[in-house]
Order: sequence, then structure tokens, then C-alpha cells
Amino acid sequence: MGYRLSKIYTRTGDTGETGLADGRRVAKDHPRIEAIGEVDTLNSQLGLLLADLSEERSSCPGLDELIEVLSPCQHRLFDLGGELAMPDYQALQAAEIERLEAAIDRWNEEVGPLTNFILPGGSRLIAQAHLCRSSARTAERRCGQLHAIEPLRSELLAYINRMSDLLFVAARLIATRQGIAEVLWQAAAKG
Repeated sequence: MGYRLSKIYTRTGDTGETGLADGRRVAKDHPRIEAIGEVDTLNSQLGLLLADLSEERSSCPGLDELIEVLSPCQHRLFDLGGELAMPDYQALQAAEIERLEAAIDRWNEEVGPLTNFILPGGSRLIAQAHLCRSSARTAERRCGQLHAIEPLRSELLAYINRMSDLLFVAARLIATRQGIAEVLWQAAAKG
């Protein structure tokens, strides 16, 4: 594949607008750009989680499966961003949603039922997985806002929703495989 970007700055966005692949110019705070930005943030947070998982894999081999499942998600999130940037482009397939659901079911069975609310923490990896989960929820909200004015494909909306579910269960699985107790929410004492 040839070079995709020959020049990083173009000066075309200096007035607060940016271009979409279909030739439209929109404000940089347009709901479509907001959605693209939040998906990009999630992808960056996921990259950090994957780097941390790779660093810890020698001390906890059970993390390898998380890397195997989550690594393709970075590519699919890039696809999702492409669909948002190019409204007629279709990259995400239903099979990818099914792949996430299979992992969620498998991991959820291992961690067992949730008996209380849990808080992000216990280890850096657990907290980072929760940060990714919350980024996924933000991206989902931005996609939902865009969907309300410019309909999106159901696969795109389902994928971003499953990502947050996957990352929640991933956080719980990391705790299980690291042998770290989840941080349980405690109600405030009544005075």
C-alpha cells in the first residue's frame, strides 16, 4: 500500500471545520466528528491497556487470551471510525459482534455472577480496563447522538455497545486471573 498521508498539516481545518470523505465540510464539534473523536480516544485507551497486558503477560500467562481477543478490536474500532468518516463505507460485520459476544459469555462464566457493584481499581490493569469501558460508553453516547440526526448502521451501534460489555467483563477477568479481589462498592454509613 502506498503512502496515505504525504503531509500531516493541511491548514484546511484552521477555521474550525474539517472534511469528511464524502467531500462535506463540517464543524469540528459536529456530532459525526465528536463520535469519531470518542472512538479514537477509546482506541488509544485500548492501546494502552494492550501495552500494559503485554508487559504483565510473563508474570500472569492467563492474560494472553485477553490480548488475543482485544487486539483485533483496535482494528475494528479503526474500521468503525472509517464508517463514521465515510458514511457510505461499510466495514464492520455481524460476525465481529458475535466474536465479542462469545468472548463475553466465556469470560462471564469464568468470573461468575456479579453480587455487588464494583469500582475501577485493584490493579493498574483492572483500572485501565474500566477506563476503556467508560471510554466505550462515551463513544456509544456520541454515536447515539449522531444516529438521532443521521442514522447509522445497526452493526456499528451494536459493536460499540458490545465493546463496553466486553471491557467490563475483561476488567473482572483480569482481577480473577491476577488473583486480585475486586473493589466492591460500599454504601455510605447512615448517620
